[in-house]
Amino acid sequence: LFAKFSRPTARVKWSDKAIVVERGGKRLLQFRMANERANQIVEAQLRLALARTETSPDGERMRRFHDLKLQRDRNVIFVLTWTAVHEIDESSPLYGLGIEQMQEQSVQLIASLIGLDETFSQQVHARHYYVPEDLVFDMRFADILGVAPDGSRYVDYARFDEVVPMGTKTEIS
Repeated sequence: LFAKFSRPTARVKWSDKAIVVERGGKRLLQFRMANERANQIVEAQLRLALARTETSPDGERMRRFHDLKLQRDRNVIFVLTWTAVHEIDESSPLYGLGIEQMQEQSVQLIASLIGLDETFSQQVHARHYYVPEDLVFDMRFADILGVAPDGSRYVDYARFDEVVPMGTKTEIS
């Protein structure tokens, strides 16, 4: 019983929305995570999959999973925040899908994070999912990283889920 309660947990905060935005001429899906632990997660690995209901050529309906490629799926050390980015290009299962089509196909985006707790050297994991209603288009996440007077960095969790129009500055003072 003690071992079960003394095991480290990931304590990862996931953004409540995922955004779809155009940057540098590319359409991108983004969501963010924050490490709410006092210590670090090392060798963090992130996977993102799309689950949807598909109809086979012979008319059978089935649930299928497709891995989505991330621009960065590993992080040597997950300390403060991490914004996951998937490019929606011709090879992406999201390419050309609208919200209505996603809803008809019961699309879910499933994110899974694993890594090692640096203090206990034990594996920790967290997962989260997004549905079409969680997608926000042509907005960006508000800035949440700040620098304390002593020079240390911090995360402003009060603004963690905030999205703002593209091109606006929301720097933390």
